[in-house]
Order: sequence, then C-alpha cells, then structure tokens
Amino acid sequence: MLILRTARPRQWLKNLSLYAAILFGGKFFDRQSFFTVSIAFVIFCGISSAIYIINDVVDASHDRAHPFKKIRPIASGKLNRIEATLTAILLLAVFLAGASKIGVYFLGIASLYVVLQLSYSLILRNIIIVDALTVAAGFILRVIAGSVAVLTSISSWLILATIGISMLLAFGKRRSEKTLLAGQPAREQAIKVPTRLTLSHYPDNLLDSMISMSASFVIITYALFSFQISSKLAPKFIGNILPPTLAQPKWMMLSIPFVIYGVARYLYVIYEKKGGESPERVLLSDKPLLITVIGWFLLILLIIYGASEAAS
Repeated sequence: MLILRTARPRQWLKNLSLYAAILFGGKFFDRQSFFTVSIAFVIFCGISSAIYIINDVVDASHDRAHPFKKIRPIASGKLNRIEATLTAILLLAVFLAGASKIGVYFLGIASLYVVLQLSYSLILRNIIIVDALTVAAGFILRVIAGSVAVLTSISSWLILATIGISMLLAFGKRRSEKTLLAGQPAREQAIKVPTRLTLSHYPDNLLDSMISMSASFVIITYALFSFQISSKLAPKFIGNILPPTLAQPKWMMLSIPFVIYGVARYLYVIYEKKGGESPERVLLSDKPLLITVIGWFLLILLIIYGASEAAS
C-alpha cells in the first residue's frame, strides 16, 4: 500500500525511546506503566507517520534527485500529493485526540513535537547545524513524552546522552549522504536540485568534527548517567561474597563497553562501509551493531531488575 510505504513504519524504531523513562525508572515490568507507554508509542508512531507524509509532499522535488528517495511513492508520482496531505491531516487529528486521553502534559509534548517537526520540514532543515539540533530536540521530546505519560522522573544525564546519540545519528546521516551523492555528480549537475539544501554548506571536515564531538559526548554523558542507576543484581547474586569495599558497586558501568563499541561500530559503518544514510537500516542490517544493542538491553534488564524480577 503506497500510503503505508510513505508513512515509513521502519522509522517507528525511533519511538522506542519513549520506553526509556520506565526502563531506567524501574517500571518496565509494571503492567499499567508499560501499557500506558505502549499506547503513547502507538500515538507517536501515528504522529511521526503523518509528519513523514507531509515531509515527502514538501520535499518531492528534492527527493527526485536522490538515488534512494526518488522511488518514494510521492516523489515518483505514484501517490497523489493531495490525497497524501489529507491522510496526514487525518492522522494528526486522530492521534492528537488519542494523546489527550493519556493526559494534558502528554498532549502538550505531542503537540510541541508536531510543531517542531513541521518547522523542521518547512524551515529548520535548511539551516546548517540547526537541522541536526532539531533532530536532537525531537528525540528529547520522545523521551520526555514517555516520562510524562506515566508521570515518572527522568535523569538529566539520560537527556544529555539522548542529545549526543541523536546528534551523532544526524551528523552521521549527513556525512553518509555526502559520500553517497559524491558518486553521482553527473546526475546532480543535470537535475541541479540538491537533495538536502544544507549539504552544500557542510564541509567534510566540519561534519567529521561534529561526528567526533557527538560520539565523545555520548560516551561521557552515558558513563555519568550510569553512575546514578541503582541495581538489584549485587544482592541477588554476588553481593554476599564480595568484600565490603565492593558491596555497593556501580553495576551499570558494565554497560559502558557496549555503548563504546556501539558508537565505534556506527563510525565504522559511516566511514568504511559508506553506510549511515539511513540509521534504522544500519541498525537492522548490521549484525554486530544489532547484537550489541540487544546485548546492552538484556544487560540493562539484568542490572536494574535482577534475574528473578526480569523473568517474572
């Protein structure tokens, strides 16, 4: 179905960040909290799909110059732009109405997310640096939305780590797009329509610096965040046999190597495998990175909840 392809369900992976608050807040296995955040996840999937449809309508002429985006239903002319726009408006109306059922705070965050994404599609995506910061803001709003949906607190260090990873993905995406389009100069000259207006203003050395900065920022902020999380693992397994000096260790630090490797692997994909143009495609197709993410998630469950609680 053309409208479903335009809604880009693979992009829904980004909305998994809504679960961060209950995962690190000790409520991941609380049925009511998990159910509420799952409803919030569905709502954000609907809203983000509407935004992607609007984005494709606005950006159709640019997408036709892109080696991958040119086959999208709207860019290729297979899907009528008016039909797509009406579908997007309907989706926004339905899912924002659903957001109001969760709570006024969640509705406010969801509405702010819509305004931010529409501003990005129409204006902010054409402003260098601001385009990447807007992507980061979108991830932050997702994390906060998951928090306000169940009225639980969230660490400021986790928010900073979210900023870092989203900026890494944003700048990595732009670096990969430049690499990809560099191999098709003739087509670009013939069409004379840039696929992303800011790409021409991003020199390679600037993107490389921003990627390096973001990667370092992710690792540092996540490490600081890991110091704050309490653990049920030590008393359940080896707490009784450890000396007193190790009675209250920071077990979340065990997850730091996963983050370091994951960041390093993503950089390898960008620079050596010439990937990264589609972060969600990288996650699903690069087996070492996917295994790392799954391993990190399972370790987090074990550390925060303990084996007996995670299994219940």
